[in-house]
Amino acid sequence: MAGTPEHTPLDLPEGDPFGPHNLPYGVFSHGTDGAERTDGADGARRVGVRLGDHVLDAGAAAAALGSPYVSLLARPSLNPLLAAGRTTWSDVRRALTAWVTVPAHRETVLPFLHPLSSVTLHLPFDVADYVDFYASENHASNLGRLFRPDEEPLKPNWKHLPVGYHGRAGTVVVSGTDVVRPSGQRKAPADPAPVFGPSVRLDIETEVGYVVGAPSAQGTSVPLSAYRDHVFGLCLLNDWSARDIQSWETVPLGPHLGKSFATSISAWITPLDALDAARVPAPPRTVPLLPYLDDAEPALDPAGYDLRITVSLNGHVISEPPFSGMYWTGAQMLAHMTVGGASLRPGDLYGSGTISGTEENERGSLIEITWNGQRPLELPDGKRGFLEDGDVVTLSAWAPGPDGTRVGLGDVTGRIVAAPH
Repeated sequence: MAGTPEHTPLDLPEGDPFGPHNLPYGVFSHGTDGAERTDGADGARRVGVRLGDHVLDAGAAAAALGSPYVSLLARPSLNPLLAAGRTTWSDVRRALTAWVTVPAHRETVLPFLHPLSSVTLHLPFDVADYVDFYASENHASNLGRLFRPDEEPLKPNWKHLPVGYHGRAGTVVVSGTDVVRPSGQRKAPADPAPVFGPSVRLDIETEVGYVVGAPSAQGTSVPLSAYRDHVFGLCLLNDWSARDIQSWETVPLGPHLGKSFATSISAWITPLDALDAARVPAPPRTVPLLPYLDDAEPALDPAGYDLRITVSLNGHVISEPPFSGMYWTGAQMLAHMTVGGASLRPGDLYGSGTISGTEENERGSLIEITWNGQRPLELPDGKRGFLEDGDVVTLSAWAPGPDGTRVGLGDVTGRIVAAPH
């Protein structure tokens, strides 16, 4: 009697959120020691594609299959693939899908699938520039009510343009990287003078990051219709914030030390093509928009995404912010970011800003969840107004996929460690 066929990493359980319908990209090296080698030896970084709980060495598979995409995939970073543009992204995705689904490729591909538990995941691309937006009406309104209770929650400009600021690209880190508690000046309203020391109001910001691929020329702008030509994919993003440092330094120019110490992103970048089934229209516009931001044109594809996000603190779920209600879309953020003539480069990253829903259990930051520490969270391991040393925060998410499937987004995890003495 014939034996039972051998189960392989290509034989995924039904409903796996990281099946062939997803195939997010990352960068890995063999071993779990965090090796930084890029010299072509066994510890070198490689472009990988996630399949279930394994990672496919995309460059090695491309070489073995005689693929023309070896030059893009046999690299230590996603940047060459990002720069290649949308037509190539679609072609490479079709090739990868065939490699992991067509029976004729099985024996060639199997040796290049490695358990995630046996590899180290790295920052998947070299971050060129980083812009952080403020695209959730619920989040912006909550902070307005909290800090300006006698004024309208939203500033007059908020519904006319996606508010944002230029952040620090050099401290974007991959999920799993410890976050050192930042130090800086802070001053409570009743204090006579500022003091220096570690932040005592360290917070999270639950965000989605947009990873830019194809560049644009300086002095030009990217219209709403060209969003998918330039944005390669999405990732989860936690833009850690030192609220006490931030509040003292922000006036008049905006965030600096309170936001520059760390921004964590997922190790996996989900291509836009994997999220087609999750696309949703933006919320109704309550203020007429200038033409470059007006997304009411029927010919424009929906640029919102139905992402279901979970925020956990030390393993306990504290919030489930819905991304589908974001007022400003990724296309509008990109259009505004470039309308003044700023160029795009492969590896540019822009964040959505904190994602918050209408309900208390849908708020994406501790400053909202605890109302600036006035209503601390009651957790099994104690109360939390803001983060304590040793706390571990994890963002996870999924999106509706084709034919009732789910598309998993890579988690973002960070542990807070004490400020150096």
